[in-house]
Amino acid sequence: MKKVRKAVIPVGGLGTRFLPVTKVVPKEMLPIIDIPTLQYIIEEATASGIEEILLINSYGKQAVESYFMPNQYLEERLTKDGKIEDLKKLQEIDHLATIYFVYQDKPHGNGQAMMLAEEFVKNEPFAVMWGDDLIKSEVPALKQLIDVYEKYDSNVVGVQKVDHDQVSRYGMVSIVDEETGKMDRIVEKPPISEAPSDYAGLGRYIVKPEIFQELKNLYQEKGEYYFTDALANLIQYQDCYACKFEGTYYDIGHQLGYIIANIEYGLDRPDIKKGLEEYLKNKKNNLVEKK
Repeated sequence: MKKVRKAVIPVGGLGTRFLPVTKVVPKEMLPIIDIPTLQYIIEEATASGIEEILLINSYGKQAVESYFMPNQYLEERLTKDGKIEDLKKLQEIDHLATIYFVYQDKPHGNGQAMMLAEEFVKNEPFAVMWGDDLIKSEVPALKQLIDVYEKYDSNVVGVQKVDHDQVSRYGMVSIVDEETGKMDRIVEKPPISEAPSDYAGLGRYIVKPEIFQELKNLYQEKGEYYFTDALANLIQYQDCYACKFEGTYYDIGHQLGYIIANIEYGLDRPDIKKGLEEYLKNKKNNLVEKK
């Protein structure tokens, strides 16, 4: 069994739900307090044992690449000003993992983006993480998936139950063995009447390199095609298991999920917690009084 040591993170989307700010700031770089969402995701990958990461970017989003490159001028200025703690924060970014970039020039869906990872992956199993899916957990969510992969030597999808009104936003999975989590299909964004279960794939996958042949089979010169559709085809002849990971999932691609994540992460920060708790308490009291 080959070790999972590489991860692919597509970050080339336009982020239209967050316009106008995403005109100049990539949605993956929108901060949770003062750390970009993408950094949290890369930290999760690194903490899970990932050694190399490929970011599939798009032209016009060079801020993503710039963020993960050393800034000598800023580091020298912080050193000169004696701001050592701030300097350490910058230098920690440089040691997260070995990060590579490739650029997607055709906006034909995340399936087309994933095809650009074949040369990077070569013939190894690898992780796929979406750049706007944030998961807070004691054991990194991706590590939980890797543990399942190592147990079964198979493809893995990270899942949790979602409310019925959210089913049409996710790839919904069918689990045929509750004890092992073995799946037999995944359906992309079905209406509730066609959803195979309440379990949704939430932005974490371990897949074998045969996924690229399925992506090629789906290839369209015009129009969009999707990673989940290729995975659905792969599952027909390769085993796949659902990992019911422990942790709190935040959909940063939607405004409400983004706001909730900032509040929750703020409550974890000693420098913010007290003031935020007081604000939320006062806000709740004001709302009660208005009723």
